[in-house]
Amino acid sequence: MENLKNYKIILASNSPRRRELLRGLDLDFEVRVLPGIDESYPPGLGAAEIPQYIAVEKAEANRAGMAGDELLITADTVVVLGEEVLGKPRDDDDARRILHLLSGRTHQVVTGVCLMTKQMKRQFSVSTGVTFRTLLDAEIDYYVSTYHPLDKAGAYGIQEWIGYIGVTGLTGSYFNVMGLPVQRIYEELKLF
Repeated sequence: MENLKNYKIILASNSPRRRELLRGLDLDFEVRVLPGIDESYPPGLGAAEIPQYIAVEKAEANRAGMAGDELLITADTVVVLGEEVLGKPRDDDDARRILHLLSGRTHQVVTGVCLMTKQMKRQFSVSTGVTFRTLLDAEIDYYVSTYHPLDKAGAYGIQEWIGYIGVTGLTGSYFNVMGLPVQRIYEELKLF
């Protein structure tokens, strides 16, 4: 994109999936992650608003260290079942509990994104509906013990075995479920 030639793009994320997805846009970028960013949010914030709030907080934490020619990308993803936010599991037992909750139901994966330069900030969220068939206990146990999804919101990666065998429906962006709504990011980057 011609309009981005004056910017050095920075992805502020440790996620290998987000790096892979952003590379798919054929953009040159570097990864820069500040340790210890607070990912808490105010009580009473709606479940679907949480990831956008955290993405903005991540961006603001990086603001002081940004150069004038940098364009920062931050993101946060949550899984929402009803009004319950299902974040990253604490341990394998918690991962099993979360997958049992998702089994046979439809949930929302919401990713909040903030794109920021010294002069401009754009923030948005993208929601995708994901339906799982009813999962057998043995399937959940196999997935958790083999893939150890402790770094994934909702205790699963759609691009992994559990997605192959369990997901029966998807409404919205597949890439959003992986952690970065790249089509929307592409459209938003045109505005810089």
